[in-house]
Amino acid sequence: MFVLSILLLLLPALGWGLLPPIVAKIGGKPANQIFGTAAGLLLASLIVFAVVRPTTDMRSFLLAGLAGAFWIAGQVGQYIGYKKIGVSTTMPISTGMQLIGTSLIGVFIFGEWSTGIEKAAGITGIILLIIGIWLTSIKDKSKTENKKVLTSTIIMLTFTTIGYCIYESIPKGLQSSGIAIFLPESIGMCVGVLIYLLFSGQISVFKEKTSWLNGIAGIVFSFAAVSYIYSVRYNGVNTAFIVSQLSVVISTLGGMLVMHESKSKRELTFTLIGLVLIIGGAFITSVF
Repeated sequence: MFVLSILLLLLPALGWGLLPPIVAKIGGKPANQIFGTAAGLLLASLIVFAVVRPTTDMRSFLLAGLAGAFWIAGQVGQYIGYKKIGVSTTMPISTGMQLIGTSLIGVFIFGEWSTGIEKAAGITGIILLIIGIWLTSIKDKSKTENKKVLTSTIIMLTFTTIGYCIYESIPKGLQSSGIAIFLPESIGMCVGVLIYLLFSGQISVFKEKTSWLNGIAGIVFSFAAVSYIYSVRYNGVNTAFIVSQLSVVISTLGGMLVMHESKSKRELTFTLIGLVLIIGGAFITSVF
């Protein structure tokens, strides 16, 4: 049982951490990547549904589908970020923004951080997250052109991360959760992808091989998501969540090692310090 608990703790971080380098390595446009991810997720969720046979009510099914559609907005933003500024820069920024957004939604909508100690800890955690994001985005002064691209990408990530925050917040108000909403979320993701492809005029990605190869990304994401659901059951929400945030460390280092994204010694130092602060902020905001 102990070995199983530890394994379930580590698998989500590993799966979500390896996802960005895998997607970047397979390549293709963000449209190819998001289509393949959604298709792979749907396939995996159908298999899980056939094995587990979970049940849910219609309201939860529809709202979970809506959550999945909003997830697409956040994921498209990340994939665009990979192309513009690289995995190792996008992931710490995106993850930090998600943690800030979901914490604020928890406070203002779900009434979390009700005591003075919780408020003080939560504000401290958010400050750490903001500083961590800032440190990971620092570039050398010589990279003037890159800074312009970085600024525009951070603005884009700020808006698309709203999709992630809604995706992560909707399940809190549902009667069903976990495995029961995995399939409807995946269906919502596919609907969201179709809407995105239609409105962006990229429907032709259905015919491209790279799109289907990116289905591997969806399988990897599903592997991490299912592991996380069971990790929550065995290890508790706080422990499972905090350990899963190590994925940002894996993905950032993976971007540098697998994709050979170069950073100067100064940039690398600030990035590593920023990652520590982001993990620390995640710990404080979730524990208290």
